[in-house]
Amino acid sequence: MCSHRCFLLFIFFLASHSCVTSRILPEISTTTSTTLDVADSIRKTKDATSFRLNQQEEQSHFPSSSSFSLQLHSRASVRGTEHADYKSLTLARLHRDSARVKSLLARLNLAKADPKPVTRMYTTEQEEIEAPLISGTTQGSGEYFTRVGIGNPAREVYMVLDTGSDVNWLQCAPCAECYHQTEPIFEPTSSSSYTTLSCDTPQCKALEISECRNATCLYEVSYGDGSSTAGDFATETFTIGSASVDNIAVGCGHSNKGLFVGAAGLLGLGGGLLALPSQLNTTSFSYCLVDRDSDSSSTVEFGTDIPSDAVVAPLLRNHQLDTFYYLGLTGISVGGEMLEIPASSFEMDESGGGGIIIDSGTAVTRLQTGVYDSLRDAFAKGTTDLDKAAGVAMFDTCYNLSGKTTIEVPSVAFHFPDGNMLALPAKNYMIPVDTVGTFCLAFAPTASSLAIIGNVQQQGTRVGFDLANSLIGFSTNKC
Repeated sequence: MCSHRCFLLFIFFLASHSCVTSRILPEISTTTSTTLDVADSIRKTKDATSFRLNQQEEQSHFPSSSSFSLQLHSRASVRGTEHADYKSLTLARLHRDSARVKSLLARLNLAKADPKPVTRMYTTEQEEIEAPLISGTTQGSGEYFTRVGIGNPAREVYMVLDTGSDVNWLQCAPCAECYHQTEPIFEPTSSSSYTTLSCDTPQCKALEISECRNATCLYEVSYGDGSSTAGDFATETFTIGSASVDNIAVGCGHSNKGLFVGAAGLLGLGGGLLALPSQLNTTSFSYCLVDRDSDSSSTVEFGTDIPSDAVVAPLLRNHQLDTFYYLGLTGISVGGEMLEIPASSFEMDESGGGGIIIDSGTAVTRLQTGVYDSLRDAFAKGTTDLDKAAGVAMFDTCYNLSGKTTIEVPSVAFHFPDGNMLALPAKNYMIPVDTVGTFCLAFAPTASSLAIIGNVQQQGTRVGFDLANSLIGFSTNKC
């Protein structure tokens, strides 16, 4: 009797344990390894310190589902990187990346401490618009740049593309303090469509920091890393592709400093009311980030749907700060096996802390220290056949791949609800840090509760934002 009862209890325990395990570590269908083209990656490092943006005009145009297309533009003279070798370029990128993450965390902490309600702005009719997206390496920044026309007549300039910002701005004459940019500084008096905003306008009231002088709205944006911009808040005509859009709120910065060297200003693609998607009244946009060591271009498109074959994830919002795009991530797998990490590692709490955002401006994906340690250890377990190398800056898992042409490395994939999975190409997480064959695992730990999916992991994938349906889509090889 007891034997029979014990047997039944034992079977019940096994069944219960199996159910719990399957919820925490679901079975997945993915390859355990993927191929890294070492030789090609090293070749690109040798080209990265010498390419010029004016090579763009020799390339063919991109097919696009958008009804407007912006042609590729050459530049009379574009300076190359100021770094003599790829190692120093890498260290400079990582230094800027640390400053970037610091600025995002400062912004979030400020919002949690003192959130400011804003009112709905008047926006334009929805349109489908497209602009080119270019790696910012030659521009003196680690960010990505888009080419837009400002004013009437339109003057085309390169502006930093940033999903972590809402306020659009550019440097304006006269300059009290301006950094060096590769094109002449914008002169508001030369544009017939430039109009300063008064202090009682919805646009001015939507600013987090604003002042009023002679009934004119003044703006100021500080990024937490020492970068800042301040000046008049105005409306201006933006020409994006073949479409001209009037009355876009933009900061006309007369005092600017920081890490934006080379660009004329910044184009905010965040989720706030002053960001470009909101001002265009578009319910969707997408971008594809080109290889950081490439002189090729892709596009940023507005008003286009997420493809039906895209890997889809929930788009979540933080009630304390509507700028950032949070992602419904459920887990990470390495070598085809799910990491044993708590589900709460990627969840946002009631105070607006935690969670994971996707960001175009951060280079290297940041994970909570415990999550990163699990990923690193699983990856290292699958690379015991590779020669180890000393760590570089924030990278603690590096390898000497000199003399190798291709290698197999453990696969890495992001997992989302409903069994959706985004497998990363090996080149998006094993990256070269010099020209002699040192490669590092391109993830980093953070002591913050906020995790960030950076642009290195997004390269070569079109990332689509369906704002109306709260979805993010990932489409590989659709740049």
